[in-house]
Amino acid sequence: MEFLKPPPVRRLDLEHAPEVREAPERADQRHANGNGNGSAPAGFTGARRRRIGAPQMSIPRMEIDHLSVAYDGKLAVKEVEMPVRQGEVLSLIGPSGCGKTTLLRSLNRLTELTRSASLTGRVTLDGSDIQSMEPTALRRRVTMVFQQPNPFPMSVFDNLAYVLREQGSRRGSRRSLETPVCEALERAGLFEEVKDDLSHPALKLSGGQQQRLCIARALVAKPEVLLLDEPCSALDPQSTEKIEELIVKLREDVAVVIVTHNLQQAYRVADYVGFMYLGDLVEYGGAKKVFGEPAQDRTKDYISGEFG
Repeated sequence: MEFLKPPPVRRLDLEHAPEVREAPERADQRHANGNGNGSAPAGFTGARRRRIGAPQMSIPRMEIDHLSVAYDGKLAVKEVEMPVRQGEVLSLIGPSGCGKTTLLRSLNRLTELTRSASLTGRVTLDGSDIQSMEPTALRRRVTMVFQQPNPFPMSVFDNLAYVLREQGSRRGSRRSLETPVCEALERAGLFEEVKDDLSHPALKLSGGQQQRLCIARALVAKPEVLLLDEPCSALDPQSTEKIEELIVKLREDVAVVIVTHNLQQAYRVADYVGFMYLGDLVEYGGAKKVFGEPAQDRTKDYISGEFG
């Protein structure tokens, strides 16, 4: 049976990414690993960190500068300031309706697709205001993976090749696209499972495989930033573990921002954490510092299960 193709998107040449530089050493890096004894904070004894040591590099990618987002005049995000850096996983946590997904969607201008939304403040990508960028080009550089896996009704190969063909000036042959497709599948930890049949229908993959395919599809255009909105909420524990290990590995090549309601997941994968409540960024800091020695009482109450 022939599968339907996704709707076409505008073809636009990507802008050349500005030269990036290594971030200067920051005082807050001293807290990236939390309390010095390396022990898990109270309530997180079953959550083990999936990496050892601090990030090996930190390259500024995005800067969120006094960003506010409102729907029909009601503020959902209030004056948020936060960096997004390659080499680190930034996790946004907080109760439902606190504004973390709205903030995430603002980083590649998906929020503005809602008619009632209005934004003030500034978000930059490699020093350039994202409002000055063509949205389709921006979303190739700042890609997003959603809560539910959403593979195209195509083969595994064509799910990734579609992205490459749409961003190219002419339709690429299967042979010319094979290398970047396989590289993206490898980065997403899926290649070994699908390499013998890249023509396999994507919709017949397991849920965890479909989500990793979506991550590979987001990576095939070689973005600077990867946004993940509850990527494991619909997955079983085994698939979740694979995705978490993948997230930690990817942080060296791309800035990763993940929204999660799972506090133990945030503790396992994040280098930095932003805790949001009622639209405010209540606390931002190193993961072990925020979870083990939160500076704000509201953060402490949320992590301890007082509310949420």
